[in-house]
Amino acid sequence: MTQRRGRRLGAWCAGLLLAGVSVVAGCRAADTDGITPVPQLLAFLPWLLVPAGFALLCALLARWWAGLVWAVVVLGLLAWYLEPYGRTGGPGGPPLAAFRVLTSNVEFGRGTPALVRVVRERRPDVVFVQECDSGCRAALEREVGYPYRRAVEADGSKGSLILSRFPLTPAAGVAGTMGMPGAVADVRGHAVRLQLAHPMPPLPGQVGLWRRELGRLRAFAAAGAGTPTVLAGDFNASQDHAAFRHILDTGLSDAARLADHDRTPSWPSRTASVIGAQIDHVLLSQDFTVTHAHVLPVSGTDHRALLTDLILHTRK
Repeated sequence: MTQRRGRRLGAWCAGLLLAGVSVVAGCRAADTDGITPVPQLLAFLPWLLVPAGFALLCALLARWWAGLVWAVVVLGLLAWYLEPYGRTGGPGGPPLAAFRVLTSNVEFGRGTPALVRVVRERRPDVVFVQECDSGCRAALEREVGYPYRRAVEADGSKGSLILSRFPLTPAAGVAGTMGMPGAVADVRGHAVRLQLAHPMPPLPGQVGLWRRELGRLRAFAAAGAGTPTVLAGDFNASQDHAAFRHILDTGLSDAARLADHDRTPSWPSRTASVIGAQIDHVLLSQDFTVTHAHVLPVSGTDHRALLTDLILHTRK
């Protein structure tokens, strides 16, 4: 009797775990982000292998053969989606210019002192800063001295800043709850569209807003076909979110993907070495190749920074 109860309990545990994981994996397969809590869980899709594996063990110990098959199918589906998403092919034309791009969310400006040190050490040519309040803007402009800038001047999470060593022409940017400025940079005689990304996170009750703001970023990307484009920032989305993949489907590539760092977590910084999600990205049009990409710790903020070395090419 005790053994039978143990098997029943094991089967129930396996079934509950598999039901939850199957919903998330099914939404990934159906190319939809679903409703809360699916978008939040999709950010951590690779780690769903853990409950799925535990469910397989429970089904095995309970001798629940249907559950065992179910667990194997779910594990296989999750393993399939560990593969990176997006193109890897380069432009193929001769190089025109090389430059370095850094993106960092400084969490209400608290990471600004550490970001100043990173910028001085790494010397990026273009810097995208999210959640850059008035103190953050003043400190960066005073301490690192970039000659060109575009900003959405607001406090808290709404402020954003683009710093550049290249001349900037103002652009409309993308409308959002938080600031998303844009510009066109003159990179050694070649026009490059720069756009900062910082849509709202998919909080419960705000998933629709998150999806709409990612849709606006997708519209920006699609409108620039044929023009070199760098779209960078905190997307509050990973490659396992359909709304983010739809941006890549316009023809952009993830710089981390091109540098074989497509699953390196950038958030939350405290646990990123163990568990986390890559939600900070530098997306590039087909005019670029990537020579290096590094995820860097920045103290004081819950995000790691992403530093990329890019080469702009002519298209064939």
